[in-house]
Amino acid sequence: MTTIAVAQSWGDALDALVEGIAQRFRRVEARRRAGSYLRGLLAPLERKNGWHLAEAAGDRSPAAVHDFLTRMRWDADAVRDDLLAYVGDHLGDQGAVLVLDETGFLKKGCRSVGVKRQYSGTAGRIENCQVAVFLGYASRHGRVLVDRALYLPEDWTADEARRRAAGIPEDITFATKPKLGRAMLERAVAAGLPCAWVTADSVYGGDYLLRLWLERLPLGYVVAVTSKQRAPMGFDTVKDRTAARIQATDWMRLSAGDGAKGPRLYDWAHKAYPSMREGWSRGLLVRRSISQPDKLTYYLTFAPDGTPVAELVRIAGTRWTIESCFEAAKGEVGLDQYEVRTWTAWHRHVTLALFALAFLTVVRAAAIGGRGADRSAGRIPAAHRAGDPPPARRPRRSGTPRARRRYHVVVVAKTPSERARRSHWKRRAQTCDPQL
Repeated sequence: MTTIAVAQSWGDALDALVEGIAQRFRRVEARRRAGSYLRGLLAPLERKNGWHLAEAAGDRSPAAVHDFLTRMRWDADAVRDDLLAYVGDHLGDQGAVLVLDETGFLKKGCRSVGVKRQYSGTAGRIENCQVAVFLGYASRHGRVLVDRALYLPEDWTADEARRRAAGIPEDITFATKPKLGRAMLERAVAAGLPCAWVTADSVYGGDYLLRLWLERLPLGYVVAVTSKQRAPMGFDTVKDRTAARIQATDWMRLSAGDGAKGPRLYDWAHKAYPSMREGWSRGLLVRRSISQPDKLTYYLTFAPDGTPVAELVRIAGTRWTIESCFEAAKGEVGLDQYEVRTWTAWHRHVTLALFALAFLTVVRAAAIGGRGADRSAGRIPAAHRAGDPPPARRPRRSGTPRARRRYHVVVVAKTPSERARRSHWKRRAQTCDPQL
């Protein structure tokens, strides 16, 4: 297949994706905006903010982009449901791993929804930022982000004036990060997203209620905990349990996956303990640094009896895949380049950015011989709400190609600086309706 033909197939796949979520937008203008917004997020723009997305769409000002994110009627959660279905169709794997983690969005000022001086893993310190919890999906076909939840500190949920200014819905109350993570896991399971494991860092792994809920599902977990975490089947800590019960002969050298410098080798030891579920065991998995033997990391596990330690180690290592997803989402589809302050606009931009990242992952999988990028043509989008009737199935494409706009891969000229772009738009805005 020629390069032009491949590019055309990608354009057709993106058109099919936009058609698949079209029912989420009540008005034609909103549907068109959704398509142009996704194409802008996928385009090689200097930044993926309102000014640049408007320019890519051929607009005279960013007013229409702003309206799309703030005023037009559409439900970002419904589009999120379609994202779960899209990922299940194209990247679904029965052995996939769900990954919980958070990332920060550095901000100035105090008006952006949820912003506060708080710890940001992105900066590695306390900064003025927003923090959001994400659910990653790691399968043999690709790695993507499938859900998101903006974390609202308690002082935000208790401040009625700030809530109104940021457009926070009345039913949104304070929720801890583990609670937000559990809600996303519940949605993924309810959507039928194929998976076998869950992994997370100690913020989520240390939550007993979350682990207990997971043990009621046909899912295993390998979750990090702190050294003070209570050990399985006892009242001692995992640190004490390691010192008392793990012997020198229990350690084995295994790779937790490939890193930038090759296999991530550590020494590992695992002790299994009975659980209340027949055929499944709880356990304590310990990772020891080769160069610094006193540096230990602890994991609690829940897995089918007889699961090899190497498999548990692989799941533990899969947690790092979400970091590459954050990097790709911020670097390629503008996850953190929004210039919005309200609850609704934040969720709309982030949801479409996750969809753009999923599309890129599907295209890449197809390009290297994975799953085809055109499988979405007959997909039934996820229901808007549980009580809604299922949407009518769209007919698959006939053998006769339809007339449509084609999107080709082209060489993009060097973009001007941010200051030059803003000056250009300000000059153009002077000729626009001042109400825009």
